Amino acid sequence: MIEDVAQHAIWHAAAEARDARFDGVFFTCVTSTGIYCRCVCPARMPKRANRIFHRSAAAAENAGFRPCLLCRPEKAPGAAPIDQKQRLAAQAVARIEAGALEEQGLDDLARDLGVTGRHLRRVTTDVFGAAPIDLAQTHRLLTAKRLLTETQLPVTEIAFASGFQSVRRFNALFLERYGFPPSRIRRARVVAREPVLTLDLVARGAFDAQPHFDFFASRSIEGVEVLDGGYARTLKIGAHAGFVSIRPSARGVALSLSHSLSPALRPLVAMVRGAFDLDADVTAIDGALGDDLDVAADPGVRLTGGLDPFEVAVRAVLGQQVTIVAARKLTQKIVDRFGAEIETGAEGLRRLFPDAGRIAAADPGEIAGLGMPFARAQTLQRLGAAVAEGRLLLARGAVAAGREGLANLAGIGPWTIEYVALRGLGDPDAFPAGDSAIRAALDMKSGIEARAERWRPWRAYAATRLWKRYARMMAQRKAGDVR
Repeated sequence: MIEDVAQHAIWHAAAEARDARFDGVFFTCVTSTGIYCRCVCPARMPKRANRIFHRSAAAAENAGFRPCLLCRPEKAPGAAPIDQKQRLAAQAVARIEAGALEEQGLDDLARDLGVTGRHLRRVTTDVFGAAPIDLAQTHRLLTAKRLLTETQLPVTEIAFASGFQSVRRFNALFLERYGFPPSRIRRARVVAREPVLTLDLVARGAFDAQPHFDFFASRSIEGVEVLDGGYARTLKIGAHAGFVSIRPSARGVALSLSHSLSPALRPLVAMVRGAFDLDADVTAIDGALGDDLDVAADPGVRLTGGLDPFEVAVRAVLGQQVTIVAARKLTQKIVDRFGAEIETGAEGLRRLFPDAGRIAAADPGEIAGLGMPFARAQTLQRLGAAVAEGRLLLARGAVAAGREGLANLAGIGPWTIEYVALRGLGDPDAFPAGDSAIRAALDMKSGIEARAERWRPWRAYAATRLWKRYARMMAQRKAGDVR
């Protein structure tokens, strides 16, 4: 519970104003009903004397409160803290929500984040009021509740898609935590099965999906991706393959996925939230960056990432010292040669991006024959082998482990590491200082890293703004406007 009196006053005011900018930053717990809500809940406002606050849904549930069935806390956007401790906690939550604790222990997760398990427990408890295992358990339950409410998936599939190891454990914990069985949510629902699942993913603050779609369009690969007013693509997550479609919605994006990907729903949602930077507090970030990055003229810039960090790394290697157009052509050749075919039933989506195992097994000479230097082909093969053999972890939120693993690979230099950290690992402070477009946008050949120090810990957002500035400069030159 938040004890600071001044903070209490802010939280009360935000709740009374139903201020969407605070949605997910805190949760209002109503002592008279035992329910906890988002600050945007349309229900009648409880009396101040009956309100207490928690920073996370897990903390609220640990205190004995149940989620509101009206505002549905599971739909709240994630938090986007600023200081180092909160950034670490946010990275941990991102990995936990993607299912990391189902795949590895707490100490392994902490090592991926560059800290000890004890420190990680302390940080998440300080920031979110709950230990990692409690955060994981609450997220599993809220994911299940959402699927029960929004989809026609059978309860058994929902249990496993939410991260539970057995249906019995799911039913028991749901009843214990919420006071009623999962079947209560399902009683009045139609059981007809839709061809795809669709979930609405809410962004923090004002959100414009178009810059993200423009980024994907400029790099799209035939057979893997389709831009049709939104973004659709094939995807493989672990043993599960299918397709996803992402379209703009009123407050974020609508994610649709084939049923074949439903067992991987939790990591998929985390991937999409990260790729579209839905949890960023762009107002706070803009304020921290100052006035020298066109912030006032272009507010709310978010990072665009890839859904698959390994794919981001492959594209980064292929893009070393070549244009976006040239890198796109090379990537298309790699996909056509090594990508597995897939039957999706969706128009234009017929091939998967090659996975790490397929690239690892490829002969460097065969890769080089597609139109790149032999040394770069060797780098690509080493990258695939490192991921396939478990020597390199590429996962959103695993910034420390990903950076360390990339740095140990021959042929991977500073630019590639920073680019992969920005687009694939979700590092908000990644900054490819040697990027030619960034140098041109700043009109500087040296001293760039020193100048970028003022933009910490949001240098990735600074880089994104500089790339946008460079694109405007090129467009002006093309149009003959070289003022």
